[in-house]
Amino acid sequence: MPEYQTVDAGGQKIAIRKDLRVPMRDGVELAADAYQGMDDKPRPALVALSPYGKELQALALTTPPQRRPSPMWDGCIEAGDIARIVQEEYVHVIGDLRGSGHSGGEHIGNYNAGGVSLGQDAYDFIEWVAEQPWCDGNVGMVGISYFGSMQVLAAAERPPHLKAIFVSGGHYDFYETTYHGGVMWFMPRAAREGRGGDSGWAFTDRVKSRMIEKFAPDELKDLVAKRLQDPDVAAWPNLVHVLNYPTNHEAWFDIVMNEVDGDWYEERNPVALAPNIDIPVWLQLDQGRGWTLDGTIELFNALKGPKKLDIGPYPPMQSRPFIEEHDKMFRWYDYWIKGIDNGVMDEPAVSVFVEGSREVVTAQAWPPKDVDYRALYLRPRHKLSSQPELMGSEYAAPDGFYQAPLTVTDKVQIISWSTETFEEPIEMIGTGAAHIFAEIDQPDTNFILRLWDTAPNGKRQLITTGYLKASHRELDERTTEGSPYHPHTRAVPVEPGKIEEYVVRLYPFANTFNPGHRLTVELSNGEPLADEHNSLLPPDAFHLPVGRPVTHKIYRDAHHQSRLVLPFTSGGSSLHP
Repeated sequence: MPEYQTVDAGGQKIAIRKDLRVPMRDGVELAADAYQGMDDKPRPALVALSPYGKELQALALTTPPQRRPSPMWDGCIEAGDIARIVQEEYVHVIGDLRGSGHSGGEHIGNYNAGGVSLGQDAYDFIEWVAEQPWCDGNVGMVGISYFGSMQVLAAAERPPHLKAIFVSGGHYDFYETTYHGGVMWFMPRAAREGRGGDSGWAFTDRVKSRMIEKFAPDELKDLVAKRLQDPDVAAWPNLVHVLNYPTNHEAWFDIVMNEVDGDWYEERNPVALAPNIDIPVWLQLDQGRGWTLDGTIELFNALKGPKKLDIGPYPPMQSRPFIEEHDKMFRWYDYWIKGIDNGVMDEPAVSVFVEGSREVVTAQAWPPKDVDYRALYLRPRHKLSSQPELMGSEYAAPDGFYQAPLTVTDKVQIISWSTETFEEPIEMIGTGAAHIFAEIDQPDTNFILRLWDTAPNGKRQLITTGYLKASHRELDERTTEGSPYHPHTRAVPVEPGKIEEYVVRLYPFANTFNPGHRLTVELSNGEPLADEHNSLLPPDAFHLPVGRPVTHKIYRDAHHQSRLVLPFTSGGSSLHP
């Protein structure tokens, strides 16, 4: 075993065991660093695994935490507060996944690497840690985002020494992570390629494309040519580059080439694996990232063992290095790993911070209150009302907007509708839906909805979002009132000039609209790259714009009742027209 080094972190001496070699069952070795107190007594271990590089995570010892929009914010420093973990009498073990960083093996495709499940590697890693003389045999895990997803993959394999997990900001259904409503999201490009404030993967020449491995060169060439026929893809320079030159872009290339849900995304889907997990699980996520909140709730409902769901306040992006939620994490692990009866399991399973009222609502299930789904109808003159329009389209003529591609304009056209000011508090908690009756003059477009809480002084906060690629409008059997689901397994072009009903899923949220505030919904087929919300996200956290000119007519008349269906909490105040 390598001798340890020492470092002084804020007056605390930390022992570091560098470049440990952790054997996997197939002979591949993963690289790891272990941080602990200076004495030799065995301690519980908290394991962190990702492809982002253990050396990058070591910056948590020297870099003060940064919040967006700091230019020093790096989205991949996610393994946790090393000094705090050591101070709390745990060993912090940070490892590089197969094929990344200083580890051996190949990383091919999605959550399987070199044909080996990343969960299987995590099992072997955890069991090796538990056997080390500096570990007392009890293991938990730590880390946000990718590190969080790895916790779920590990727990599903049931390593005997993994006692509990605490997952903050994880992503689960990988299609939901990469295509929102069928609309490509660029954040995975940032995380994998190192763009827009992310360092990206610690790439090696052993990170390979599943598509390149699977298809013969001529067959893949034809598939790439077909993908480039999508005018949205063909209009975006980065995608043209990646599809023509996939070397060193392998992980992003696979995402771009798999534009519909299917086997590639379902491979090791953490939500599907969740019923295998019977150890205690705490799931935490802040509001403002609705797309991953959906998957977090799905995962919570599928878990079989002791569990908690903790939905925190806006804004969406936590500090990097990641330091938030450690107080809760140590309460969880002190109870389940150290056996300290601190009352954490006497508290309700679900905790939800409600924006607006700034209250915390607790319950045993999501949503934490009974919900009464009610409609707010789009009306002429950009109004939202609890009453539908009575006139036909010949009198209540449709709203509309024309969006030129961003190749020829910097302007994103946005159309909006607002309620009157609320006279009393209006609370909503849950998912929602937008029923949009629209006519377009192209075979496809995006429908991007953003709901805002607008204060009397004009200051706005984003409440939730919804995305739908028009060709992905099919619904499946999971759909209920206020909670639509789309299979996203195929694209069906739209007939230009035909009025269609598009049902857009609005991601889960919790908000109280205070007296004097308004609810505003915005509709576009693209999104501004900088506004009150986007400035809090990395520069790459936007969606692929539509690459063709599209005219949209939005019908909201007696025969086409375009509306929002929203989760009003039962017993709440009535909404006036």
